[in-house]
Amino acid sequence: MAQDKVYGYAGKILRVDLTNESISEEVLDEAELRKWVGGVGFGAKYLYDEVPPGVQWNDPENRLIVASGPLGGTRMAGSGTISISTKGCLTNGATSTQANGFMGAFMKFSGYDAIIFQGSAKRWVYLYMHDGIAELRDAQYLVGKDTWETEDAIKKELGYTEKRMSVFCIGPAGENLVKFAGVFGDKDHCAGHNGVGAVMGTKKLKAFCAARGSATVPVKSPKRLLKAVESIWDSIENTPMGQQIFKWGTGGNYEGGEQRVTAGTLPIKNYTTNIYPESRLMTNQYAREHWKAKWNPCWACKMHHCHFITFTDGPYKGQTVEEPEYEMYASWGPLVGNTDPAEALILANLVTLLGLEGNEAGFLVSMVIELCEKGVLNRENTDGLDLKWGNTKAIRTLLERIANREGAFANMLAEGTMRAAETLGIEAQNCGIYAMKGISPRTHDHRAMWREMFDTATSDIGTYESSYLGPPHADITPISNRFSPEEVSTHTARSKGVRQFQDAIGTCIFCNRGALGDGLEAFNAVTGWEFTPKEAQDVGFRVANLMRAFNLRHGVTVDLERPSLRWSSAPVDGPAKGISITEHWDGMLDNYYRQMGWDRKTGKPLPETLKAIGLENVISDLYR
Repeated sequence: MAQDKVYGYAGKILRVDLTNESISEEVLDEAELRKWVGGVGFGAKYLYDEVPPGVQWNDPENRLIVASGPLGGTRMAGSGTISISTKGCLTNGATSTQANGFMGAFMKFSGYDAIIFQGSAKRWVYLYMHDGIAELRDAQYLVGKDTWETEDAIKKELGYTEKRMSVFCIGPAGENLVKFAGVFGDKDHCAGHNGVGAVMGTKKLKAFCAARGSATVPVKSPKRLLKAVESIWDSIENTPMGQQIFKWGTGGNYEGGEQRVTAGTLPIKNYTTNIYPESRLMTNQYAREHWKAKWNPCWACKMHHCHFITFTDGPYKGQTVEEPEYEMYASWGPLVGNTDPAEALILANLVTLLGLEGNEAGFLVSMVIELCEKGVLNRENTDGLDLKWGNTKAIRTLLERIANREGAFANMLAEGTMRAAETLGIEAQNCGIYAMKGISPRTHDHRAMWREMFDTATSDIGTYESSYLGPPHADITPISNRFSPEEVSTHTARSKGVRQFQDAIGTCIFCNRGALGDGLEAFNAVTGWEFTPKEAQDVGFRVANLMRAFNLRHGVTVDLERPSLRWSSAPVDGPAKGISITEHWDGMLDNYYRQMGWDRKTGKPLPETLKAIGLENVISDLYR
């Protein structure tokens, strides 16, 4: 079949060699497209094929793959999503992280399904895509600018208004190779996990941008797609979780804030307590009721998830910031002992401007504050900062110093939570919250949320990769007891592949909770391929196993699949008081590896597991 007859794709993959400043185009045949689909699928394929063992995260030979999927740019809500895949710097292993907004749609309208960045430029550059053309432009004048300034400057230079171009870039943190720097775009979206911004920094790639353009994505059955999209919206608007996300976003409403406290999942003061009476203040409902809110939806989305907030009173009157989603409220409210919602919004927006990934930053700062409270650190060895719970002025200064690697203390913290803890000593290692692979988790108290702790600690992509929360599915057993070792480990294995499929087709997970139901119907309507639920999950399972093989070959071994001491500790108060996952961990790994078809001792996918999903070529790499 000719390439222009493959529905759902722009038809070209862009390869950008930054060392030589050369650009070329490639085409995948339909068989390869069906095997990997897009998004994280493309990322896994090119990462495994082109980044051999021995290549480090900061090596020019590392790849940075930015990819949309076949639903990208269609009428499917949230289909402006991109996946960024690379070898990340916190785990020194495989990475996949997503961002919503418009880039996934606009890059396809510009003619490209994915971009493969390789090499390292001799000067700072950015990539400009428009109307089937791609070019590298000088970015030296952008160095030192924050993410919003960078986006505005590029649009001004190229002559585009706000919604006619999508820009993703790094801030000072990425330029200075902070190991938890993210990639930020369309003002309030972040692909952040495992230091993808630092990888961009090593390549001297300040930004990539795509114009809106006039092209469209070819759809096999437009009427069928519309019906599937309408069914998805109906299911979202008629479920309690869907209604909350639709109206308030992940930041939730008053009741949602309180529910996290009563469930014990709100991270408070570095996990030293589960008591936080101010939870009602750290919600989108509070922000929208008290200040001026402007809706800022992603591509084709009608959810009231993303907003800008303009302060109408107080010390920040007149200032506009992004509305945080839940994890940023949690990071810059309860986690650091802050009870002022205005300060939480300011801090959340600051990490975006600086280009820092907010989850890692929150756990890092909360660990430092606890060490100061205990007397392990003081003003003398924190470069004069009075770091204590709720001192948002000192926290702002610390974040700015970290992003610029300013001073010895901030420079050490720029290495991330785990490495900072190892430098600071045993007290820090006892209270730092991180996976032993090197990443801090998303900002929850996972001691009352075992499925995300187990998923994150065993993940091969630098953040959690299962944790299916969609409608009931025949092959995925819901968790009835969140503290059941068998249920949690079984669910993590059985749901493996669903989230990866979502991240391959190019949609936001909140707009596609039924990835194997209506989401799959939408995928089939666009491509005409008629995948079954098993075929779809097999795509994701193939991705998960290839990322696993990549990590094993690059030295990310199974002995690292554990949580830190504090992360897995028993809460001292709250609804999960006295409950710890620690004693069950080895048994959970036994069950999980068995369910996944992996060798228990080495963690390697068994040959029969790889054969069943079309990865025969990987067997010889793992079993020489």
